[in-house]
Amino acid sequence: MVTIEAKCPLMIGNILRFKTAVALVLLGLLTLLAGIGQKTFWAPAESVTATVPAGATAAPLTVFDEKLRTLHEGTVTINVKGEGSFMLAAGRPDDVDAWVGTTAHNTVSGVSEDGKALQLTHADGEPAAPSPAGSDLWVSTENASGELKYNWTPPADGDWALLLATDGTKPAPSAITMTFPNDTSTPWAIPFMVLGGLLVLAGAALLVLKPKSGPRAGTGSGSPTGATPTVPAVAPAAGGPKAPDATGGTPKGAPKNDSGKLTAKAATAARRLRRPGVVVAMLAATAVAGTGAAAQASQTPAPSPSTSAAAGQSPDSPVLVDAQFRRILEQVASAVDAGDAAKDASKLEPRVAGPELEVRTQNYKIRSQVGSYEARMPVRATKLLTTVVTDKRSWPRTVMAVTQGEGNVVPQLLTLTQASPRENYKLVLTTPLQPGTTFPGIARGGTETLAPSDKSGLLNSGEEALGALGDRLNSADSAYKDKVAEGESSPYIADTLAYQTDVVNSGVNGTFSFTHKIVPESVTVFRTADGGALALGRLDFAFDGTPKAAGDKLTIGDDAAALAGGKETSTGMVLNFAESVAVYIPPAGSQDPMKLVAATRGLVGANFK
Repeated sequence: MVTIEAKCPLMIGNILRFKTAVALVLLGLLTLLAGIGQKTFWAPAESVTATVPAGATAAPLTVFDEKLRTLHEGTVTINVKGEGSFMLAAGRPDDVDAWVGTTAHNTVSGVSEDGKALQLTHADGEPAAPSPAGSDLWVSTENASGELKYNWTPPADGDWALLLATDGTKPAPSAITMTFPNDTSTPWAIPFMVLGGLLVLAGAALLVLKPKSGPRAGTGSGSPTGATPTVPAVAPAAGGPKAPDATGGTPKGAPKNDSGKLTAKAATAARRLRRPGVVVAMLAATAVAGTGAAAQASQTPAPSPSTSAAAGQSPDSPVLVDAQFRRILEQVASAVDAGDAAKDASKLEPRVAGPELEVRTQNYKIRSQVGSYEARMPVRATKLLTTVVTDKRSWPRTVMAVTQGEGNVVPQLLTLTQASPRENYKLVLTTPLQPGTTFPGIARGGTETLAPSDKSGLLNSGEEALGALGDRLNSADSAYKDKVAEGESSPYIADTLAYQTDVVNSGVNGTFSFTHKIVPESVTVFRTADGGALALGRLDFAFDGTPKAAGDKLTIGDDAAALAGGKETSTGMVLNFAESVAVYIPPAGSQDPMKLVAATRGLVGANFK
């Protein structure tokens, strides 16, 4: 037998265990420091502030892009400084764009990559615009002088933009800063501290604990640590039992000598690989490296949403929110009250137009001469029973409210129209609900508006419905007498036919005719909840009279005389009334007739032939 002396493995193992323990402790301390640092001196700032760069091109209007509000989670604070008075208005992005139109303006569109500068783009155009103050497009308005601090919060669901301006002619303030909430979360701080502590403990344990000695040679389990392995000089005979190697097993691919046994160098390497300290150190280092990479990835800021990814204004968003509608109604009611009290139509003009302006103007004229003539029903903003808001975002826009306040014996339908973005809503029709009639259900969150000639899903189009009502009012024998119905306690059709018949029967010296014609441009159609529709509009009611024979005279009432300039005529006369009506149209396939929901009329003209 030949005895081979190996290097002392015990000394080598102690050195390796010491180095591994030190490495673990150092790694643990560094990891622990990283976790503590994320909570203290490396903690991210709670907010970031960006400023409009100096030297920006002046413009009368400045728009804040809707994407800025959601660039970071939380409330964005805007600080504006300027000379004199200015305003900041909030509105839907498409409404803001429509109001700005072709006027020169700046747009605050984003933030620079370092987060310190606001990106400003300039669009050339008209040098001035009307003052945006008081526009119905704004859901809210902040007025300021010198400086304004504004917390940008959404007034309702959806996207919202801002408009900054003075009076539309002077440059808008350009000293603008925006403060965004920053992401201060540190999700890896606690894991780092825990892992660091564990690594320190593991290193300390490796220093204190010593590996257990194995069984001595000759027991069948290999040589003890530090023993000199004995290698036979001659290989055993074929088929004889093989002596176990000193490591307890031959690693795959380990180098062997000619006799098939491990070389001394390979055996030593195999023993080192089996040391528990080496394995723990390698696993710990791998875990730390992986955790650090994950932490780095998690702290890398996510890219801001791009313009293409940002959701634009939904095409079916209602054109008014509730608070906005109530404010408009109050202003309309206030204007009508002022005009009615003074019998002055000029006080109506800012908020009243179309048939309603014509009817009230003539009503004031008649009442100034005929004290007993009945005034129009007052317009009240409260009690607000329901609202009907279109989701058609193009212009003109039409909305409706049903109110019943002081002086309203029945609920009243108030129809308002906004002709263009820079005009405000104006009252165009007031139509009392017929007694005993139920107003059809219409979604308050926004409903479809149909073209007057569109009969999609309907028994009739809006134009057809109002045309049928006009024909029904012309004659008791109308072909539509069974197709347009009214409530038993609201006989507007019956009363109109009775009035016309009475005039013909009592006017023995005259020939009379009556027509009720639809005014197509006045028709508005709202889809109802049951798939039907409510059509509103104006009918022109003409009352024509001609003397039967030479010398015969026709006499008109005091109210008509106030407009015609006299009471008698031998040549003939024409009286004109504006009828405001609302008709419910059943959905297609229904066997029910159309129904008159609301109606009234007012004298608007009288003249002699």
